[in-house]
Amino acid sequence: MNLEFFISRKLAFSKGQSFSRFVIRVAMIAVALSVAVMIVAGAIVNGFQQEISEKVFGFWGHISIRSYEENAAYGEEPVSMNQSFYPALEKVPGVRHIQVTATKAGIMKTSSEIEGIVLRGIGSDFDWSFLKHYIVAGDIFHGGDSTSKNKIIISQTTADRLQLKVGDDVLVYFIQEPMRYRKLKISGIYKTGLDEYDRLYALVDIGMIQRLNGWEPTEVGGFEVFINNVNDLDKMGAMINQDFVGQKLQAKTMREINPNLFDWLDLQNMNERVIIILMILVAVINMTTVLLIIILERTNMIGILKSLGGSNWMIRKIFLYHAAYITVLGLLLGNALGIGLSLAQKYFHIIKLDESSYYVSVAPILIDPAYVIAINAGTLIICFLTLIIPSYLVSRISPVKAMRFE
Repeated sequence: MNLEFFISRKLAFSKGQSFSRFVIRVAMIAVALSVAVMIVAGAIVNGFQQEISEKVFGFWGHISIRSYEENAAYGEEPVSMNQSFYPALEKVPGVRHIQVTATKAGIMKTSSEIEGIVLRGIGSDFDWSFLKHYIVAGDIFHGGDSTSKNKIIISQTTADRLQLKVGDDVLVYFIQEPMRYRKLKISGIYKTGLDEYDRLYALVDIGMIQRLNGWEPTEVGGFEVFINNVNDLDKMGAMINQDFVGQKLQAKTMREINPNLFDWLDLQNMNERVIIILMILVAVINMTTVLLIIILERTNMIGILKSLGGSNWMIRKIFLYHAAYITVLGLLLGNALGIGLSLAQKYFHIIKLDESSYYVSVAPILIDPAYVIAINAGTLIICFLTLIIPSYLVSRISPVKAMRFE
């Protein structure tokens, strides 16, 4: 058996009361708490990024294809549906779906209230897989269906402001020459939690927008493209722009269209890095202090081992193994605590949030096994490498003075 390993194990599991044992427990708890905080912080940040990104992409798609000549105030230049990429783009590896869309600004009026609104026209190819999960009342309709031409789906925010419910009729006025209006029936109410979208958008049949704008049935406001892997977003956007859209069209990713939101999400990564650095520093400082205390408390043992011919490196390894025991036990406790707290939040929603500010009502959790493994490996390696330096104290201890040390 390895002699250093044997002695370190005896030291680690020896019974009795000493000051070092109290310090060891404190250090073990500090490592456990540091690892738990890093795991929980990573799970929340990853959860935020996934949840909010999925909401944005689910609502608008990953890539938008529109006219270069698109003007402001939600006025769109019509684009022909007869494009070489529609719907052939769905056959391109990495592309999941493509659908047509159009938007038109209007004013929604009830007997006592008015509200600015942007109608988002959807066609028969609209993918409901995302939005149907956020329908809180009523039901969806199918674009292009003759029974849906006067239906509208509004947000919970709009319904609350105008005191509307499913089945109510509402007038929507359009500022154009000549001014027009439409009487629409509310078929459903949705709530995504993305307040800037919920306050502004309602869904109608795309045919109504085509008729209001005087467009041909083959003209739309643009196309929305959904891809399989969000990590390929920039690459797919550049590829579609270069290989598929013509000179009069442009493809933009949602990251380009809404940079502020994604910059805010990227800022969470910075917060996560700061937390990880601080927690690792706490763990390293605690383990360094513990190792120094253990060495000083075992000065007599060091003197005896040296007098028996033990080398400085052999004795240093004893204390490094001892510190490794403490670190590994702290990691095990930290993983149990961090993963346990993350799972508790995921399934019991302990931490509530203001949805209007954070876009979600509870702190979302995404436990990434690769991230957890990296945290454990990184903490163990950094602590071990850092502890090599204070272990040099062993070489400064004289055998004669050590055996006299009290």
